Amino acid sequence: MVRLVLRLEFPHRFGLGRGKIELLEQIRATGSISAAGRAMGMSYRRAWLLVDSLNQAFPQGVVETAQGGEHGGGARLTRFGGTLIDRFRRMEELAQATLAQELAALGAANADAKAPGRGAKPGPRPPRKPARRAARAAQGS
Repeated sequence: MVRLVLRLEFPHRFGLGRGKIELLEQIRATGSISAAGRAMGMSYRRAWLLVDSLNQAFPQGVVETAQGGEHGGGARLTRFGGTLIDRFRRMEELAQATLAQELAALGAANADAKAPGRGAKPGPRPPRKPARRAARAAQGS
């Protein structure tokens, strides 16, 4: 099955894709950057850096945080953060619907190529690079 993956590239080398959107969705669900990161199998630092990059990429901000205290800290999406998720998911749906026929055709062509007796056979493997130890030994180290 061919899968369409949407990634947006903004000026100043900022990219927005499924990973950052999923992180925002997890923050919305959990109210916490650390819990969102854990849910995605990433460290708090990595999650925080991604949130920081999102907040810096958009002047209106995407996530607001509150410092810990008696009731603990937390994080929540700004209104724009929610809009960003909604727009991205809508673009994914539109792209998928618009390209469904083309994706199905490519998927069928790929399935045919993997059928026994079809498609090009792989060429010979390139030679393996010598191990570091063998290379050092050859140099006399």
